[in-house]
Amino acid sequence: MEKKLKKLKNALGDKIKDSIVERKLYSYDATAIPIEHITPIAVAFPTSSEDIETIVKICYEEDIPIVPRGAGSGLTGGATPVVEGSIVISLEKMNKFYVDVDNTTAYVEPGVVTSELQDYVESLGLFYPPDPSSFKYSTIGGNIAENAGGPRCLKYGVTREYVLGLEMYIKEGKLLKTGNPIIKDVAGYDLTRLVVGSEGTLGIVSKAILKLIPKPPYKSTIMGIFNNIENIGKSVTKILTSGILPCALEFMDKNSIQAVQKFYPAGIPEDAEGVLLIELDGQKESVEKEKMEVSSILKSLGADVIPAQNPQHEQKLWSARKNIGPALANIKSGKINEDIVFPRIYLSEALQKINEIAKKYNLTIVNFGHIGDGNLHVNILYDKLNKEELERAEKAVDEVFELALHYQGSITGEHGVGLTKKKFLEWQLKDVGIELLKAIKQSFDPKNLFNPGKVI
Repeated sequence: MEKKLKKLKNALGDKIKDSIVERKLYSYDATAIPIEHITPIAVAFPTSSEDIETIVKICYEEDIPIVPRGAGSGLTGGATPVVEGSIVISLEKMNKFYVDVDNTTAYVEPGVVTSELQDYVESLGLFYPPDPSSFKYSTIGGNIAENAGGPRCLKYGVTREYVLGLEMYIKEGKLLKTGNPIIKDVAGYDLTRLVVGSEGTLGIVSKAILKLIPKPPYKSTIMGIFNNIENIGKSVTKILTSGILPCALEFMDKNSIQAVQKFYPAGIPEDAEGVLLIELDGQKESVEKEKMEVSSILKSLGADVIPAQNPQHEQKLWSARKNIGPALANIKSGKINEDIVFPRIYLSEALQKINEIAKKYNLTIVNFGHIGDGNLHVNILYDKLNKEELERAEKAVDEVFELALHYQGSITGEHGVGLTKKKFLEWQLKDVGIELLKAIKQSFDPKNLFNPGKVI
């Protein structure tokens, strides 16, 4: 192992770090549940595509497992080494980007922080919509690896819809270029869309070409407060079949409201059964008209409607939604956060079933998320020091995934499979689907060195 490490050091100098501090720090990501992982032999900090090429070549020659890493904000163990002798490739120093305003595209290195790109392009009158909750620190490379989503993806789509092309290094350090800065391209199989969401198992992305769109000139937020969960689902259906497509349509259940009000008070009634947060954007005249129509729909289904009074009030409401995750740490020491997806027509029924699972296992389950596209964040809380409670929580997780698949949904909408959902991916794709995934993996990475142990 020392000989292999020396070869990397000779090629990349101080871009290879092997102190116990770096190795320990880069052996974790943000996954909350206990997972088995190992300490890598080193952490590499490439600053160019040439560095990535060199690392992959040497690792392929020396059979060194490679774990690509963005900001470590993933929630399914995707950036944690699980094979002995692994090296973590942190792409955080590759953080340059260039915006071609005339062609409404951005050329972005993988370490660019999502919010920094968004802020810059918006200063130019352009818009990069994908907005994962981690947008202030997650990176574009990590977003691409996980096909990240977020509240605005109801209207604008997930990361995959904005990736026009990629440069990446695959087996033996070979450079693969996919796509171009164009909208239409049907030359062969769509390798770009295949790579987005592949969780670092096919290669390492060194550059992405991203599509930008015009920035909406106006936006407005409405909060609907409900005392009946069933009417929340009906409201979502009625809004989305009315000809109105909100930018974001988010849900918080009673448990999440109570948790966040103690952590980040935002004036949301704690006795409500649930809340919808709805953001509309576009031209001011049309937004105001849609706002009236949405308010009417909510009121017809028994909701109290509170429009955001000003940008500060609007920001406070959305900050409350984004602070639910941290707020849950005040309830229990352990949290299993799953992001299942249901067809919207089954949402009301599914929420009731999830509450039944909570009662069955005597657990607190907190539900919130992107109800407009059926992507719910189901948080199962437990005491880390109570082994029996953890076992009940794990059984509840199995039933939650079975429920999603029963309703023709998915085991994940944006967090990915990583390490923690491999078993459930087999439930969803069955033998034929897994066989095809393995064949694709073999084509890109015959030695199984890119993020081994993840997805399949």
